[in-house]
This record gives sequence, structure tokens and C-alpha cells, in this order.
Amino acid sequence: MGSVVIPIPDGDQGFTHDLKQEKKFRVSLSPVISYVQKNRDTIRKAIHAIKVGIALVLVSLVYFVDTLYDEVGDDNAMWAIMTVVVIFEFYAGATLSKGLSRGIGTVLGGGLGYLAAVLGQQVGGIGNPFVVGVSVFIFGGAATYARLNPNIKKRYDYGVMIFILTFNLVSVSGLREENVIEIARERLVMIVLGFAICICISLFVFPMWASDELHDSMVSKFEGLASTIEGCIEEYFRVVNEKENQSVQPTASFRDCISVLNSKAKDESLVYFAKWEPWHGRFGLSHPWDKYQKIGEVLRELAAIILSLKGSLNSPEKVTNMY
Repeated sequence: MGSVVIPIPDGDQGFTHDLKQEKKFRVSLSPVISYVQKNRDTIRKAIHAIKVGIALVLVSLVYFVDTLYDEVGDDNAMWAIMTVVVIFEFYAGATLSKGLSRGIGTVLGGGLGYLAAVLGQQVGGIGNPFVVGVSVFIFGGAATYARLNPNIKKRYDYGVMIFILTFNLVSVSGLREENVIEIARERLVMIVLGFAICICISLFVFPMWASDELHDSMVSKFEGLASTIEGCIEEYFRVVNEKENQSVQPTASFRDCISVLNSKAKDESLVYFAKWEPWHGRFGLSHPWDKYQKIGEVLRELAAIILSLKGSLNSPEKVTNMY
């Protein structure tokens, strides 16, 4: 009886083959990864533009579908498109913040405008435009004065502006229209529709998180200031040993310091938008966003100190002794 030899492949050979395939796959993806890293901002802007286009197409269905258009009408349908154009921002937190501000301003302005219109209609006659005019003057002037407050202007300026706009439109419409409450209700529904489309696309279609941008910005600031300090040290030793190394070029660059000094407004905006964002990734609802502002202040102080070294390095009096 003859024996049959069954060849058994070496397990290491199969493992080595898998490693080669994985390495080859990584090498093939390296140009794509490199391109994405170099053009990250451009790609993000393109994605945001596509998202806005999708939102506009969806909200334009109110015009495309005859049933919806007959239900809401031309005057009310345009409010949904205006809402998308106005509140859709680059970061998800900014879109949510602006949308809620618009909603609150619309509800308050529409409610008070409706009350002013009803009060004017109750008075009737020449008293109707008088009551509406006085109401517009009081509420419009008071809201405009509130906008001049730095704290309100910084965070609620858009909501106050929408309040003024809605209040005037609703209250003045009461002079010519009797069904003011119906008009306000239909426009509010269109605003809510536009807001819902913006939020869904902003949060669920390649969301741009202000919190991630803030975190990455802080990391880049640390790295930039660290490299600047290293450059200052190398420049210092170059000055000390310039007689021995005449060909050494200056290595200290202070562009990162200047960028850090000019980052306060951007950091404050990112922190404010991040507070509005829902739970995602490693950032929870109780994430200490204010700590980022404090760290930013410390880094700006450090950047100012590093910039003061620039005058010392460029001083005509050359340092000849380290002590």
C-alpha cells in the first residue's frame, strides 16, 4: 500500500504574505492620505458647500411639489429657503446656536407683534395705526438699544435682530390683514422646516465640530510655540559661536507666536459654538470648555514673552558668554 504525502503549507509563509499585502495596501493609500492632510481645509469647505446645496434642494421641494406649494403659498414658502440660507453655518454648533436664536426671536417677535396688531384692531379707526406705530417704536427702540450691550451683541445679536424684524412684519401686517395669527403660524412652520433640514444635515452628514477644531488648534499652538523656542535656542548658540560657524543661517521663526497672539477671537467663537454641540466622540456635555480659554490666555502670554526674545537675538550687541 503506497503512502500519500500531503503538503502542509507553512503558517509563517501565509502570515508573511498577509503582511506584504497589508504593506502594499498602505503604500497605495499613502498618496491619498498625504493629499487629504495637505488640502484638509479645502476639502472641508467643499463638503460644507455640498451640504448647503443639499439643504437648499430639500427645502425647495416646497416649490417643486404642487401639493405642498398649494398648501403653504409663495409668500410663506420663501421663509423656509431664507432660513436655510441664513442659519446654515460651517460648524454644527454655530448652526444650532443660530437656528435656536432665530426660533426664539421669531416666536417672541411674532407673539408680541400679534398682540400689538390685535390691540390696534380693538381700538380701531385712527387709533389702530397709532397703537401699532407706538408699539413698533417702543419695542424696536428697546431691542436696538439692547443690541448695543456688548454681552448681548456678542451672543444674541442675531436673535434680537430677528425679533425686531418679525415684530415689525407681524404688527404692521395687522393693519391690512385680519388673519394675522394664520400668517404668523404658517411662516413659523416654514422656519421650523428650514431649521430642521439644516440641523439634520449639519449633524448627520459629515458634521464639522467646533470642539474638534478647538482641540486641534490648541495642540498646534503648543507645537508651534515649542518649535519657536527650539529655534530661539539654536539662534542663541549660533550668535555665541558665530566666529566659528559663519555660514549658519538664522533658524528662529516667530510666525507661530504672532498667530497665537491673534487667535483670541477665534478661540472664543469656537468655545461658544462647542458648548452648543451635542455629545460626540471624546467630548461630553459637561466638557470643561472654559479651560481651553484659560489655556489660550496662558499661551498668548507665553507667545508675547517669546516675541520679546526677538529683540535680544537681533540686538547689535552680540552675546559672547552664556553666564
